Amino acid sequence: MPKRILQGVVVSDKQEKTLVVKVERRFTHPLLKKTVRRSKNYHAHDENQQFKVGDQVSIEETKPISKLKRWTVLGAEAKA
Repeated sequence: MPKRILQGVVVSDKQEKTLVVKVERRFTHPLLKKTVRRSKNYHAHDENQQFKVGDQVSIEETKPISKLKRWTVLGAEAKA
């Protein structure tokens, strides 16, 4: 089974080797037919501590690293 890859924004880098990444998803509400935004925070492993708050990053699903960490940081997204 392929690993999921998500894109998000770093909202916290205060922990050692851990980032908190906010991933936003958009979908059409089934009844209201409006576009709805939902976000979720993921804890991701950042071995070299190279990313800071506000960076756009890609995270990849991995085996559990700790109680909350099940994702690793792949790299930064290209700035448009």
